[in-house]
Amino acid sequence: MTVHDDPVELARLVAASPRPLLVGLDVDGVLAPLVDHAADAVLLDGMSDAVSAVAALDGVDVVVVSGRSLAGLAQFGFGDDVDVIGSHGMEIRDRQMEPLDSDERDRLAALDALTVEAADRAGTGAWIERKPASVVLHVRQAEAGLGREAIDGLCAAAEQVDGATVKAGSNVLELFARHADKGTALMHLARELGSVTTVFVGDDVTDEEAFAHLGHDDVAIKVGDADTIAPHRLADPAAVLAWLRAIT
Repeated sequence: MTVHDDPVELARLVAASPRPLLVGLDVDGVLAPLVDHAADAVLLDGMSDAVSAVAALDGVDVVVVSGRSLAGLAQFGFGDDVDVIGSHGMEIRDRQMEPLDSDERDRLAALDALTVEAADRAGTGAWIERKPASVVLHVRQAEAGLGREAIDGLCAAAEQVDGATVKAGSNVLELFARHADKGTALMHLARELGSVTTVFVGDDVTDEEAFAHLGHDDVAIKVGDADTIAPHRLADPAAVLAWLRAIT
């Protein structure tokens, strides 16, 4: 049986951590309940105010770190008091992303073609998300068996594309023409800000990369019941909201 931390007790741990403090937050499954289609996701009621309240604390910075593109994150309306990093660290709000070179453009086109074929195999309910340097197959709404087969086949095919990287999530497979990961982006920002303690809250497989970058005195928090290397857990976005409110 999975044991979840008490949000108030976990908030006390974070609030007492040495500052400057950087609080990193994934969005889907953390700040917003999971839905079948990304465009339908909304922040839990009260979440935006809670995030802003933490960002207003002395010695605390807040950053949203998501696999979504910056365009996909825009629907949540995060204010200027929060840093926003998208595409697993490849895009940073208010900064120009380095354009893809010719090899990366060719790689992305090849990965896109493979993803279209896989979506056709997955059938009704499968859909494709396109980002500046990656392409994503979503099969949450597809028939389960066909979705799994499509993901497995696409993963095997993409691994044959020179220079490509693959990230698997929950009923999702993302193919990258340029490598990026949340952990590298999070720690780069922590160094820029001079953060002494870094906190990261995530729920998906790709968030494990961020947890792996955290140091002994940092705080890794997994949302949900899936396997994790994080030493702390919160049950769901409602518990995340309670935790954020308790920090302030």
